[in-house]
Amino acid sequence: MTTRLLLIRHGAPHDDGRGRCYGSLDIGLSDVGRRQSEALAARLEDAPISLVVSSPRARAKETAAALGRDARIDERLSELDFGDLEGRRFEEIEREQPDLYRRWMTEPTRVRFPGGEGFEDVRSRTGAAISELVNSPGDGAIAVVTHAGVVRAALADALGLPSERIFRFDVGYCRVTVVDWFDGTPVIRMVNGGGDLPDAQLAAG
Repeated sequence: MTTRLLLIRHGAPHDDGRGRCYGSLDIGLSDVGRRQSEALAARLEDAPISLVVSSPRARAKETAAALGRDARIDERLSELDFGDLEGRRFEEIEREQPDLYRRWMTEPTRVRFPGGEGFEDVRSRTGAAISELVNSPGDGAIAVVTHAGVVRAALADALGLPSERIFRFDVGYCRVTVVDWFDGTPVIRMVNGGGDLPDAQLAAG
């Protein structure tokens, strides 16, 4: 059995989030993000997508909506929850919680945020969600519209990488990562794909 996943990061978010810490904070798309989503939808118009699954965050749902298909929402595809830090400005966190900020900047995947999550929580729930999708029956590719942290977690699992190496993957706004699973074994076809997504890379099988 072969299953193809298109792991898609949402479009550029609204400026409300600029300079702030946000993961679960529900920020929608900017005008640029909407244009990116429309361009993505045009590139994927003829792709054999059988299912769209989205994070519940507005920026992901708006991106998924641009694909012109009803999306199934999965909470497990949410970005990391920064807990008490959600919505706070970076300079404020650095000033008021210097030890936490220093650990975040030097060992980001090892920090558990007060009232929120650590990266291993994201990796665990991402893995569970991806596993269900890979083992679900159906024809065509599955588009997963989500966040950079979730895409990196999925790639780390597919490659068996330790979490601290996830930032070696560039994951841009509205970029597509293509992974095929052959009887449960992942094969990465493309990472952080942009404007050129030929049918040969998108057709399942």
